[in-house]
Amino acid sequence: MLVSNPYVIVISLDFSKAFDTVRHSSMLHKLEQLGIPDNVYNWFVDYFNGHCHSKMYGGRESTLRSINASVVQGSGVGPATYVVTASDLQPLNTLNRLVKYADDTYIIVPASCADTRCSEIDHVESWARENNLQLNRTKTREIIFTDKRRKQGVPELSTLPDVARVSSLKILGVTITNGLSASEHVRDVISNSAQTLHALRVLRAHGMPDEALQLVFRSVVVGRLLYASCAWSGFVTASDRKRVDAFLRRSKRSRFCSPDLASYDDLLAEADTRLFSRISTNSLHVLYDLLPPPSTASQHYSLRERSHHFSLPHRTTHLADSNFITRCLFNDAY
Repeated sequence: MLVSNPYVIVISLDFSKAFDTVRHSSMLHKLEQLGIPDNVYNWFVDYFNGHCHSKMYGGRESTLRSINASVVQGSGVGPATYVVTASDLQPLNTLNRLVKYADDTYIIVPASCADTRCSEIDHVESWARENNLQLNRTKTREIIFTDKRRKQGVPELSTLPDVARVSSLKILGVTITNGLSASEHVRDVISNSAQTLHALRVLRAHGMPDEALQLVFRSVVVGRLLYASCAWSGFVTASDRKRVDAFLRRSKRSRFCSPDLASYDDLLAEADTRLFSRISTNSLHVLYDLLPPPSTASQHYSLRERSHHFSLPHRTTHLADSNFITRCLFNDAY
């Protein structure tokens, strides 16, 4: 397990204009290897065939030039076709991991494989050239995650060529520091939410009633506070939660926030409950395989009924306890 390592390196890759450079022929060839129905594959071929581009300047239009690369990022098939393009990108070392979400790609390297970082970057760069993509090293970032509670020292690692080493990294919209803290993310969210309050004041000045303002607050601000919270709420501190509660109290006094809105702790718990319930009751859920097997132990005592039938994993470290699945399995509320 990665948590058993004294440190873990994460390299956030950046491909220049990734969606704009996806070569249609390469993408369609990889799509063919998936074994999808012929009519679906033919639809994709027809969709990407015959795309052209021209420019108009001074009332004159240029001749049409065919487009043999690029997928529209905001289209329904854009992210999916990029995922197909990147499907054959795999790490060189089997102990390393590649995590991909559309064009957001991360190399996860445990401490035991720290000397493979350069070869992994070179491998990705070579793959990118073969697929008409370009790895932008100047926007690629490296971060070394450590557990500050452990007394094991982290050796001085040489930096990667043209790759900056950072102390915090935004991963899919969530900022995590190298000490596995989400405090910086909480501060950023509160700061952005304070700007939203200014917009709500302007809307109130233009006559928007409090009920509508509170609906906007719930949709925008509370939604921002809870964005992906199941993944990172185990790494916030008590002071972080107090900071959010203080912000919510100020918002209630200004009547931007409904007075019956729950505390931040309760909001986080509700988010955990909803997601865990969806996972545990649906064996087809993408996260269901992360759950432990059902418990087979017989119970001879008259105890409180458990909320789930899964066996409880061994509790190893506080980092494992911060994990969403472990946190929910041991939570008495479920």
